[in-house]
Amino acid sequence: MFTGIIEDVGVVRAVRPVGSSREITLLAPAFEGLLPGDSIAVDGACQTVVRTVEGGFVVESIGTTLSRTTLGGYREGTPANLERAMQLGGRLDGHLVQGHVDGVGELLAVREEGIYRLMDFRIPEAIFRQTILHGSITLNGVSLTVNALTEPDRVQVGIISFTWEHTNLSRLQPGSPVNVEGDLIGKYVGRLLEPNASAADADAEASGDTEPGEDPGATN
Repeated sequence: MFTGIIEDVGVVRAVRPVGSSREITLLAPAFEGLLPGDSIAVDGACQTVVRTVEGGFVVESIGTTLSRTTLGGYREGTPANLERAMQLGGRLDGHLVQGHVDGVGELLAVREEGIYRLMDFRIPEAIFRQTILHGSITLNGVSLTVNALTEPDRVQVGIISFTWEHTNLSRLQPGSPVNVEGDLIGKYVGRLLEPNASAADADAEASGDTEPGEDPGATN
């Protein structure tokens, strides 16, 4: 679990194919002390540190991550927003972020408004439907507040100077892809309200596939 508060912007040092996966080496001197097995959000995608190197660490991204996030387009020199997993009982300055990217959006426009900037993005319609005005959204791992929503798939966020200077959002250009994670609460509420969800669960119980009250996805 993460908060969407970026701790550092790392730089991709190398990308190495490993079968259908890729090993991505990131330089991030501020993250000294990471251990193999630690979780870290890379542009909002939860990854596992497989080993450390001098001044950085290595993650292994599998096919699903490469196809559903911007990590598949990483090259040497790509800047990446980084955040370590939050500590239970620690301060929650952003919002609850799982590090499970729901889709890839696209920057449409940026404009300055005095000391802050407004950024307009196109996001997947499924995420748009679960997003509310003044609610939370995560873009490239950054916890942001929704400033405006325009049907069918456009969201606007305001970026203060600190966020602009301390994340890779400042390096995006119109057309740049971004990882998008919808609000955690919105996703679960949306799923529960889907007209077919309850019917599917009821059919499963009636057919004997699950015991009443049993989670169909649960494993021992």
